[in-house]
Parts: sequence; C-alpha cells; structure tokens
Amino acid sequence: MYELLKKIFPICRSITGKGVRETLNILKEECQLLNIYEIPSGTPVFDWTIPDEWNINDAWIKNSKGEKIIDFKENNLHVVGYSTPIHKKVNLEELLKIVYTLPEQPDAIPYITSYYKERYGFCMSENQKKALVDDEYEIFIDSELKPGSLTYGEIIIPGQSTKEIFLSTYICHPSMANNECSGPVVAINLAKWLMNRQNKYTYRIVFAPETIGSITYLSKNLKVLKENVIAGYILTCVGDNRCYSYLASRYGNTLADRAALSILKNYAPDYVHYSYLDRGSDERQYCSPGVDLPVCSVMRTKYGVYPEYHTSLDNLDLVNEEGLRGTFELYKKIITAIENNAKYKINTPCEPQLGKRGLYPTLSTKQSGKQVRNLMNVITYLDGTNDIFDISEITKVSVDEVIEHIQKLKSAGLLEEVQ
Repeated sequence: MYELLKKIFPICRSITGKGVRETLNILKEECQLLNIYEIPSGTPVFDWTIPDEWNINDAWIKNSKGEKIIDFKENNLHVVGYSTPIHKKVNLEELLKIVYTLPEQPDAIPYITSYYKERYGFCMSENQKKALVDDEYEIFIDSELKPGSLTYGEIIIPGQSTKEIFLSTYICHPSMANNECSGPVVAINLAKWLMNRQNKYTYRIVFAPETIGSITYLSKNLKVLKENVIAGYILTCVGDNRCYSYLASRYGNTLADRAALSILKNYAPDYVHYSYLDRGSDERQYCSPGVDLPVCSVMRTKYGVYPEYHTSLDNLDLVNEEGLRGTFELYKKIITAIENNAKYKINTPCEPQLGKRGLYPTLSTKQSGKQVRNLMNVITYLDGTNDIFDISEITKVSVDEVIEHIQKLKSAGLLEEVQ
C-alpha cells in the first residue's frame, strides 16, 4: 500500500482538474471496477454549483538575479489552490501581500485554497519569508480556470442483498500523505479484498473531491443511498502509526457507530472518541439534515489535530506501511462484523447439551474454562432480542469471539435467525 501511496503523492490535485483524473486512473489500474464520471461546470447540485475547472502547469517567484525563491515543481503546496494566472514584477511590500506562511511552524509550507473567490497567491515557510530581502521580484503562475467538469470515481461490488455498506474517501488535496493519499489507498485495497469474497451486502465505494464532490454525488444518488445504505464510513487520515480515532455520526447511534466502537474497544482500546460536533470532513454532507445517512469515521490521528495537518510536513515520512496496514485490517474487522451481524435465538429450551455436539471440552484447563464461560455467556443472550454487538457489549466478549461461537452453534443446528 505504501508504494501506491508514494505513486499518487506527487500529483497536484484540487477539487477539479487533471490531477484528480490522473489519480483516479492510477486507482483504476488497481481495480478495474472503478468507474469514472464527469459532471460539467455550472451544474446545480443542491444549493451549490459545480465550479470552473482549474489546472496548473508551473509557478515560481524569482529575485532580481533570476534565482527562483520558490518553485511549484519542487512542492505543489507553494501555490494557493485555484490561483488565477499572473506574470508580473512586484516589490517586496507587494509580494508579502500575496504570501502565506505559518509563523507557529516556521519550517512548514501551509496548504491554502481559494476555490470560490478568484485570487492568486503563494505559500512558503516562515523561514523562507524571513529570508526575503528588499528587491524586485518576478512572480509567475501558469494556470487555467475555465468551464470543464468535476470528476469522481465509484466502485459497486454486488452482494447477496441490495442493502449497502458505503465507503467514501476524497481525492482533492495535493501532496499531503496522511490527509489525502492514505484514504484512497486503503479504500482501493478494501475494494480488492471485497471483490474476492462472497459478501452478504453490496459495497459502494466513492472517490470524490471533499465537500463539493460528496454534495455532487449525493445529488445524483440520494434516493438509492437513503433506501439501501445500512452503514457507512469516511476514510481519511488513515496512514500514520499513532492511535486510532473515531468520529461519531450526527447522533452516534447507527449500526456504523456500533460496529466501529465494538471493534475499537477490543482491538484499539486507546482510541480517541470524538463527537459529531468535532466534524470537519464529508460527514458534514452525509449526515446532514435531509440526508441522514448512517456514516461515521474511523481514522488514525484525526484531521486538524496532528501538527503536520494541511502542511508540507504531512509528507511520506509521516505515513508508513504499518499504519496503512493496521487501518486496513481494522476496517476488515468492522466489515466482517457487520456481515455477520444478526439476531439469533437458541432453538431448545433450557441449556443445550454441548458435549454431545463436540462444543464442550473433554479436558478441563484454565484456558478451556474461560472459553466455555464465554460460550455460555453468549448463549445466555441468544434470545432473539440481541445482535452480536449487543452480546459483545453485555458479555465483554470480543465481537470476533462472539461470531466464532455463533458459527459453531449454527453448525450444530442450535440457532435460528430472527428476522
């Protein structure tokens, strides 16, 4: 996964443009089920409108000696996103009016955008700014802002049921490894894993620019999403190797929330819990009034919290294969739990005779005693009113172990599913 992340990291992405298409085409090489859609500029999407498409070829600032002070080709964060073209000479005072830095992080280049108001600007580190001298500077941005389209990708993996698990990630930020590249990388690998399984549910995986992309996607698919999605997750900031984070849906009581919390409590108990009031990504759209999809987020370090966020410090050193793989495996556990979730009841009065079905150990040990105790506790709550997450919460037995016990009881003909 890290190798794929390195491949898409250098691409200059924005909410529209060639960088988004290039990224999606690379992801399509990984999964041919990825379909790519173009929505023309000017298209109304709920209360919004698809903006003009922005593309950039080059940008720099030179001093009077012709030396480049900053160069877009060295770091694409050096240009304010959606900057209009410009080529002129300015003095230091004029230059400083269009330069953005982070004084509190003097070595970092900030990520700045101006999507819906036309302007141009440059970003540099505070240390670079302090090194500027009174001089004449030549500024150059070779960009284009004109009618085009917004691009998004979608994968649909049919299951036995038309009910869906929804996964969404975004592809609109330039070279930031954790905030941008990690989500699509984990999402495409989950798609490849799901393709090779027999799934109970249908899986819908969306790769869209943040905010305007999710709004666009909802405007095209809201009816089917509201009818079919039973749980959904936003994949962002999933590549570092720090603790996990969970951000709840609007009311925090959906199947997606319950599954995420159940898995996190057992496999990442030091996770950080955030409420919906701490939102800042596409849960703003998917959980908004009138949409109300059951969507939450499971991340590594939450966006806006880690110091490298939205800066050049969110680079290839911040993420690693272990971090990506850990999130991938955690989502596999969440998905597996939802796939196996149901309400069951024991189909015989009183305690079933487990020994004759090979479910009771013939040799008593400390370990076997714990397993039997867990099994008996699970059986106690298999009364048709509890799903696997309820049982795990009540008995303090991990979801994985609850599923294992249920599968054994089903194989022994002791359970029936309650619809």
